Order: sequence, then C-alpha cells, then structure tokens
Amino acid sequence: MGQKVNPIGLRVGINKTWQSKWYVDPRDYTETLHEDLRLRKALLAAPEVQGAEISSVEISRKPQRITFLISTSRPGVIIGTKGATVEKLSNGLQKLSSKTIQIKIRSIEHSEKDAQLISASVARQLVARGSYKRVLKNAIQKATMAGVQGIKIRVSGRLGGAEISRSEWMKEGRIPLHTLRSDIDYGFSTANTSFGAIGVKVWVFNGEIYDKAGKAAELEKSEDAVPAAEVRS
Repeated sequence: MGQKVNPIGLRVGINKTWQSKWYVDPRDYTETLHEDLRLRKALLAAPEVQGAEISSVEISRKPQRITFLISTSRPGVIIGTKGATVEKLSNGLQKLSSKTIQIKIRSIEHSEKDAQLISASVARQLVARGSYKRVLKNAIQKATMAGVQGIKIRVSGRLGGAEISRSEWMKEGRIPLHTLRSDIDYGFSTANTSFGAIGVKVWVFNGEIYDKAGKAAELEKSEDAVPAAEVRS
C-alpha cells in the first residue's frame, strides 16, 4: 500500500470531525474558505499565542458570528491576566472579518498523548540541537507512560547536520492505520534548523472505537466550552 493518506482525513465522518464547520452557498464557498485560511494563519502567527502549545483550531460559522475553538495545553497563556490577552487577540482577528469573532478555549490535560503537541515538542528540541535519537526515545517513553496503545514518530531531513538527508523512525506498540475504527491522532511539525528543515510526523493510537454515536457525542462536547472572549464589529 504505497499511497500515503492523512489518517485524520481518512476517518472524517467515522470517528473524526472537520476542523471547519459551516455551510454556505456554492458561490460564496471560495471566499469563505480563503477567509478561514487567513484567520487561521493570523491566529497561529499572533504574538499572543506564541508558547501556548496549540494543538488544533476549530472554526464554526453562524450567519453573523465566527467561533474559534482553540485546544491548548497552556490556556493561561492565551487568556492572560483577567482575559486581556485573549481580548487583544480577538481585536486583531476582528480586523480581518466583518463578522463577530468569538474565541473559546479548551484545555488539553495530557499533552504527552497529543500527536500535534508531541511533534511540536520534538521539533523544538531538534532546533535546540538535541540528539534526534534521544529526543524520539524520550517522547515515545512519555507517551507510553501516559497510556497510549501505540506511537510512531518519523523525522526526515539532514539529521544531526548530516550532508545527505534521510528518514528515521521509532515505534512502540500498535499503529493500525488501515483499520477505520482505530482512533489515530496525527500531527506534523517542521524544525527549521541552521542546516535545513527537518519534518516531524507523529501517529498516536488511542484504541479502537466501536460506538460511533458515543464518539459523536464526545466530539460535540466542544460546543459546550465556555467563551473566552467575544468582540462585536
């Protein structure tokens, strides 16, 4: 099976959901999509969220409101003192849209089990010139101790400053990528080192899901998050 498929995209509608949730007239689709891309890029590049360890940003739209659900392991960094930081972030995003901007924060309790946060952590350590073998081993060990059933990390590039780029990977436990009911979390980050870019991919297996309705209910819990800030135009 040589074709590489994103494990999250493969399971959308089965046990995964979309990062953007909205429906518009087909004539407005392109404009709405590009607005989503601009807002997401601006949010992740904002100085208020640097160091917040953001795992994902979900966007949902209503006729006059855009809601951002930010999943992070350090919610205090985004919220700031008495909500000042998140208010500043909302004001910055409001300049890019004519609709009301609302930001919700969802805290991640176990960052060592989140694939995106693991990949970002590995990338940071590679930039700091850490030994890639030791970095991968430590990340896998922490994830295993946190209770994941399987984890695989793959790094590609000029590892250790080598003249020729190559790919290396480490694995622990099971990663059944062909099983649609398996709960596979996937994350990707880039380590921009002084000798070139190194890509980091992480797959985390959290078990198999047999109750589709139960998983759907769990995904909908995100809608119950408490709003952190709302700015009206």
